[in-house]
Amino acid sequence: MLKQQSRLLTVIAITLDLVLVAASFTVAFYMRRSHLINRELNDYFWFLLLALPVWLGSLYVSRVYESLRTRTTWSLLMALIKAYLIAGFISAACIFILDPHTFSRLLYIWFIVLSFLSILSVKLLVRGLLSAIRRRGMNIRNILLVGEGSKARELQDLISKHERWGLKLTAMLSSKEPLESVLERCRQQAVDEVVFCLPASDIHQIEQYVTRLDQLGITSRMALDLVDFPAHRTEVSLFHDTLPMLTFYAKAFSAPQLLAKRCLDVAGALVGLLLLGLMLPFVGLAIKLESPGPIFFGQIRLGEQGRPFRCWKLRSMFVDAEQRKQELMANNEMNGQMFKMKDDPRVTRVGRFIRKTSIDEFPQFWNVLKGEMSLVGTRPPTPDEVANYEDWHRKRICIKPGITGLWQVSGRNQIQDFDEVARLDIRYVENWNIWLDIKILFQTLWVVTLGRGAS
Repeated sequence: MLKQQSRLLTVIAITLDLVLVAASFTVAFYMRRSHLINRELNDYFWFLLLALPVWLGSLYVSRVYESLRTRTTWSLLMALIKAYLIAGFISAACIFILDPHTFSRLLYIWFIVLSFLSILSVKLLVRGLLSAIRRRGMNIRNILLVGEGSKARELQDLISKHERWGLKLTAMLSSKEPLESVLERCRQQAVDEVVFCLPASDIHQIEQYVTRLDQLGITSRMALDLVDFPAHRTEVSLFHDTLPMLTFYAKAFSAPQLLAKRCLDVAGALVGLLLLGLMLPFVGLAIKLESPGPIFFGQIRLGEQGRPFRCWKLRSMFVDAEQRKQELMANNEMNGQMFKMKDDPRVTRVGRFIRKTSIDEFPQFWNVLKGEMSLVGTRPPTPDEVANYEDWHRKRICIKPGITGLWQVSGRNQIQDFDEVARLDIRYVENWNIWLDIKILFQTLWVVTLGRGAS
């Protein structure tokens, strides 16, 4: 319905944002110049080279570059906040790894504040100017609507309730109107677009309309009025730029959001592996002193869509733990395809501590870096567990498993029914976005700090 943002305008918006990011860092540097002893702006050139692509990617995946025509101030603000949480997390992690001692914290904070306010102010200013132009009768799109039914009424209501979008409904004709009547109306009035809201049974009629309207130089659009399929995202696209396809997605993930998730995973994995390297000499010695055997424990788990991989942990049990599991199945506290036992005799004393503090899971950052796992996802099951799944359980493994997830921050030590675990995981799959991952990560830090939920 809305005119797509041209590539030129998108490039201008991106260029302006990158200039604002660079300018904000420069201003922040000179604001703190007197406190930065023996540091010049050139010393931070590496940070700008890193920050510009990080901010661009974060702004893009957070949908900041969607049309300002239909965007509310609140939605723009929330999109920018999401973008800055992503970019801030990644850039802070890089500073922690590359320059943890000399990079000024106040310089970084001033840069964040200045760039956020400048980008927000410029976008609000541009949106205000465009709105003022449309109030003067310019940049208005005249729409002729052909059709009836719920979809047509929905479209009519949207246009009438959002005058600031710059859309004007010039007429609404019945789909029973003959072709010549529609064309005559287009000849008599200034019409930019004709939108058809036709039921599936009448779609075959659209070809003759589109052909004749094309001769008049008028854009045609069709709102699909199909039955509601149980999909979380529906997309009309061209397969290999040739074959039109209507796709029903079982999960609502988009490529830009997945890219943001992967960037978050890599940054988090690097920080986690660095912390593991610092702890390993002490934790590894404690594991060895109490129980002979390897420091690390690797177990085959199933990842995205059942792909097997070796999941790594610091060993928290005696070396014969897997062999003794069958003897303890009668003590399983979980209902369903998971094993959990309070005061499990296979767990060592050191194991209890590293489980309580979640230190045992730090080697999984290697799985995250390799792309087998994610920071946030669903619990990775064993092949034996998946073999006993009901069909609806399998949806929880349609994504990469995670070190933490919705189940882990929802009181995992109180949940004793696997079906409830599966429902939480499926809720995560069906409602996923990058903001949810960031929220769960912060909740995980809180849970681990309080020592809740671990076993």
